Amino acid sequence: MFKIIIPKPIFKELEKIDKTNQKLIFEKIKDLENGNFTNDKPLKSKYKGKFRKRAGSYRIIYLKENDILVITLVRIAQRKEVY
Repeated sequence: MFKIIIPKPIFKELEKIDKTNQKLIFEKIKDLENGNFTNDKPLKSKYKGKFRKRAGSYRIIYLKENDILVITLVRIAQRKEVY
């Protein structure tokens, strides 16, 4: 089981999202917490070292930190805005 760190700016982004998508995003965050990285893709270029999880038309960008089992959420936004 992983520890999830959600910084305050990420919570502010989540508050702007409608309730239906919020529920989907929280389900995907729960998957991350349980270690389910199925279909997650590593990002390239300046985002190297970070990963992306799809949640409908939203993307959850996260960083796995070493072997400490900590996941830090970096950004949650619409697909067209997140990169």
